[in-house]
Amino acid sequence: MIGTLRKVCFLLARISFFIVYFYFGLLKVLGHSPAEAIVHELWLRTISIIPFKTFVLLFGAFEMLLGVIFLIPGLERIALYLLIPHFITTFGPLVLLPHLTWKGFMVPTLAGHYVIKNITIIALAILIAANIGRFEKRQIPHETKLDNGA
Repeated sequence: MIGTLRKVCFLLARISFFIVYFYFGLLKVLGHSPAEAIVHELWLRTISIIPFKTFVLLFGAFEMLLGVIFLIPGLERIALYLLIPHFITTFGPLVLLPHLTWKGFMVPTLAGHYVIKNITIIALAILIAANIGRFEKRQIPHETKLDNGA
């Protein structure tokens, strides 16, 4: 029973990552993201040397790629590493744009609320990565020949 739940859990987690990242990335690429105002503010304060439209397209494509990578078994570790810069940019508004993410001390706005919920995504990503094996290269067991006197 637990083994079945584990398989279903990881399948649902992969599909959830795909839906969230691919869909939100697609909204950015198509210019329909509800987060565009925050993304624009963050862009102004950080990397405004890149044209905004280019940045949004690249960021959206990056999110879509993350979604696809989570669907492919064996690429979970790559996805986890790719999530690191994404989380930095996602949590950036909490520090760099407090007027958009906080109403008061420890009281988030609606936008801040959704940024903080990304902690759940971090935990789920770590859970998936932790359950695919060790981060070191796996050793392949050597074949052994049975010597039966032949």
